[in-house]
Amino acid sequence: MQTQTLSGKPHFPILDGLRGVAAILVVIFHLFEAVFPVPKDLPLHHGYLAVDFFFLLSGFVVAYAYDDRWGKMSIKQFFKIRLVRLHPLVVLGILIGLIVFLLDPFAPKAFSGVFVLKLIAAVVLGLLILPAPDIRGWNETHPLNGPTWSLLQEYIANILYALFGRKLSNTVLWVIVVISAIALTATAVWRGDVGTGWAYDTFWIAFVRMMFPFSAGLLLFRLGKKIQVPMAFLLCSVALLVLFALPTFKYNGWYEAAVIIFVFPVIVAAGAGSKISGVWEKLCKFCGDISYPIYILHYPFIYVYTAWVYVEKPAKSEIVPVAIGLFMVFMVLAYAALKLYDEPVRAWLKKK
Repeated sequence: MQTQTLSGKPHFPILDGLRGVAAILVVIFHLFEAVFPVPKDLPLHHGYLAVDFFFLLSGFVVAYAYDDRWGKMSIKQFFKIRLVRLHPLVVLGILIGLIVFLLDPFAPKAFSGVFVLKLIAAVVLGLLILPAPDIRGWNETHPLNGPTWSLLQEYIANILYALFGRKLSNTVLWVIVVISAIALTATAVWRGDVGTGWAYDTFWIAFVRMMFPFSAGLLLFRLGKKIQVPMAFLLCSVALLVLFALPTFKYNGWYEAAVIIFVFPVIVAAGAGSKISGVWEKLCKFCGDISYPIYILHYPFIYVYTAWVYVEKPAKSEIVPVAIGLFMVFMVLAYAALKLYDEPVRAWLKKK
């Protein structure tokens, strides 16, 4: 079934659930990444494609939620709504990132005047989700909480939508989708994958990764293309797992581009067009609730975990219980942050 939102619009619980599944898979990918530094050995080889799936979902949901509201909503009001929805957890993620960095026994800290200034800049710019000085030596654009690189692209996508995208005809949007698909494919084939955009030397790829799926999500909603399939949440979740887990191979860049351009839209169309109820609907709601907090809050701890694996070189028998424990901590942290911080803060901000 489709539940009703406060605005009266039907809600798509399967899409919420799939967002949660993708977020959980990317967390597992990061836990594996420390243990399997060679990409071809990684069990979830393509786990970073969850980000591209998020962008597609975001385009679809933004068009669904706001396309018909522009007669009674200003651009300023739209930006306020999106900031209230996204930014409280960005702030919390940066604060957790700062605390973990200061306590991290493996993090490079030389408390000179220059380093302190760089750290302050990393905090201030991180709170604004802007690229910051590299204080960790990973060449990251967002060194206190790596995944915020994708939130910067989400903000850029929302700005482009508010200024231009909401006015575009389907014909113009088709042109943008095709051009951005070509750019995405060319980049993926050139690199052999799309698993980057978080570093300074590949910062431009972040925009390429965002542009096609977000635009395609807008277009998919406006075309009204939905697919009804039985057991859609389970089938689409398994599809994501399989797509992420397939091994890398000679034509890996072509494969990842094809998944983003052709397969992800089908999964979203199936999630939007299918029905769910009972326990499955409750599971989708839970997965959707924790999807954003678990994605944006887990990575500061991954820094410590990864450095521990690299520096201490523990046996895999030691790593497994730590990884499982961390995963459980991430789940609890996500739910606690949602209920004790994010929802109350957003409710307070909405009143203001």
